[in-house]
Amino acid sequence: MEKLHIVSNRLPFSINFDNEEPQLEPSVGGLATGMNSVYKDFNGKWIGWPGIVSDTKSKEELDYIDKLLLKEGCDSVHLSEQEVEEFYEGFCNNTIWPLFHYFAQYVDFHSEFWDAYIAVNQKFADKVLEISEEGDYVWVHDYQLMLVPEMIKSKRPDITIGFFLHIPFPSYEVFRILPWRNELLKGLLGADLIGFHTYDYERHFLSSVRRLFGYEIIFNEIHIEGRIILADAFPMGIDYYKFEQAARHIHQTPVKERSEVHLELEKYFVMDADRRLILSIDRLDYSKGIPNRLRAFSKFLELNPQYVGKVTLVMLAVPSRNNVIYYQRLKSEVEELVGSINGLYGSINYTPVWYFYRTMPFQNLVELYSMSDVALITPVRDGMNLVAKEYIASRINKTGVMVLSEMAGVVKEMGEAIIINPNDEDETANAILQALEMPYDEQLKRIDAMQKRLKRYDVYKWAKDFVSALKRVNRLQKDFLAKKISPKINNEILDSYNKASKRAIFLDYDGTLKGFMDDPQAASPDSELLKLIESLADKEKNVLTIISGRDKETLGKWFEGKKVNLICEHGVWLRREGGDWEMLINASNSWMPVIRPVLEGYVDRTPGSFVEEKNYSLVWHYRRAELELGEMRGKELRDELTELMANHHLEIMEGNKVVEVKSGGINKGSAANKFLMNMNADFIMAIGDDWTDEYLFRELPESAITIKVGIKHTNASYKLETTDAVRKFLESFI
Repeated sequence: MEKLHIVSNRLPFSINFDNEEPQLEPSVGGLATGMNSVYKDFNGKWIGWPGIVSDTKSKEELDYIDKLLLKEGCDSVHLSEQEVEEFYEGFCNNTIWPLFHYFAQYVDFHSEFWDAYIAVNQKFADKVLEISEEGDYVWVHDYQLMLVPEMIKSKRPDITIGFFLHIPFPSYEVFRILPWRNELLKGLLGADLIGFHTYDYERHFLSSVRRLFGYEIIFNEIHIEGRIILADAFPMGIDYYKFEQAARHIHQTPVKERSEVHLELEKYFVMDADRRLILSIDRLDYSKGIPNRLRAFSKFLELNPQYVGKVTLVMLAVPSRNNVIYYQRLKSEVEELVGSINGLYGSINYTPVWYFYRTMPFQNLVELYSMSDVALITPVRDGMNLVAKEYIASRINKTGVMVLSEMAGVVKEMGEAIIINPNDEDETANAILQALEMPYDEQLKRIDAMQKRLKRYDVYKWAKDFVSALKRVNRLQKDFLAKKISPKINNEILDSYNKASKRAIFLDYDGTLKGFMDDPQAASPDSELLKLIESLADKEKNVLTIISGRDKETLGKWFEGKKVNLICEHGVWLRREGGDWEMLINASNSWMPVIRPVLEGYVDRTPGSFVEEKNYSLVWHYRRAELELGEMRGKELRDELTELMANHHLEIMEGNKVVEVKSGGINKGSAANKFLMNMNADFIMAIGDDWTDEYLFRELPESAITIKVGIKHTNASYKLETTDAVRKFLESFI
């Protein structure tokens, strides 16, 4: 593997100015831990902002900091105070963050924020372009840098790019609110691999891609302009061993060496052996559902007075965005709720809620994890939530209960937790009671299952899996390029063409010579296409045939008087140059009155769809319908038709956003072979774009040159990306 570079908003170091000279302090946390080995193992750089405002430091200071970071394999992107304000505090935290967490009421739509977002993303992309070499890999992280992949790919298509989103990707109905939704999606689609914590986020992303751009998506592959992009779920893990070992060390620490927090917690239990601790740790953010949690705890105490004086909620709220009005209001609300609960249920010897508004060192966090009976993790929306995993990893005695919000991404991996809706205070209160009264054996069983799972898929496995997927998508791209018609292959085909004495050329129409249109009748050939067809047909040795699923009336009208053969309706009709229409197969349309009402029923239920009637087939089009609804209805229709077709000799054909029902035994391959009979062509070439053309590719002689338009899997020998590429290719034969 070539070099792998990591790109994130922040570098894995903070700058300490306490001494005369700046010092680097390593960051702690999931991303810094997981990526630290990755970029060094692959001899790459970590590109990011060092966390200092550039216009508050001298050039000499910035140069010194850059040198320190370069020694650690880090390359700085410096941001001014205005850029931090408009890009980070503005667009990232006041636009994307609330919208992607479903708090649309807090979103600011300011064009100057968006302009700053573009400019800063370009800074990051330029730094990547500056240090990257041919064939390198780049892994871009999170919502601050969603435009970077396309900015890199547009300049350096040889670089393989991965992107990972660490927050939720919202449903299309929420994402569409954003004025710059198309630009953000285009930025992400510059990546070759796009990762999410859960399948739900992946599904929302693919839905937005479908609806906004209409790209074809097969499973988790996005087919776009000659590229295959993969989207997949990679649930981020933690450094499990680090938390497990820290917990063991705390349990073995002599009394004299224990921290103040450790001693205070022990004192709490000494006062009454039946006392219990419930732990709540979050950044103070509206997405974390802290007020809901406090109200649920208050309700628990109200409904279960026997636990008053015996259960304390330890609430650690890490300060966040103190200058934002919404966060200021949230802080006031939380403090009022804490005061209300403590005033209502507290006494001289008992405080129901221990509230800490500050950060806490790693050792103290693990002490809280180790000594709390219940973890109450109930965000109203959270991309993953690693605190839940850290708590489980720290429970070395196998006891403890997790009460977990169904809105957190981590819930997909922790089915043994007590799962609640964080907006349902009654359910949460009942879950607290269930957690406190859970038998030891059940605690052991649940914790053990979660620990085994989280230990297997830790942060290192997460990073390794993403890098492996990045290699896989690189191979996938190369497999496509292996069939792509390069200039060399083009010349080889052209050489065979020039040496041939008789040349049979079969060309599909829609999706091959002409792009798809919402209205099939609006796809008539343009003047450039007609000129291209005429030039090919005028060659004395050429026998040119348009072979299409279209009806004979339409194609006959479009190519009237042209020196071209026409095969229509997938092989039912043939009109030789200058001749009349003849049937290539004895087909029947007596089945149509039975099938037509079924298709019309789907038209009624699917706005924007319609039925096209040909001589021997019926086609249900859903190109103009809501894409996901059309796909769902298409599956329903195929299932229903399968049952109806038992007594009829019919076939279902699926094209690009169409479902076609036709008489059985009709296909382009058999039609082309009948046409070739006694022709003695020594050069045969066929070009098509969908699966109906696969019959053609399979049944033509092995010596035939078969070409698939698009990037789907195919029996064809070669591939071209688009209709424009087809036209350019055909021009070389004139």
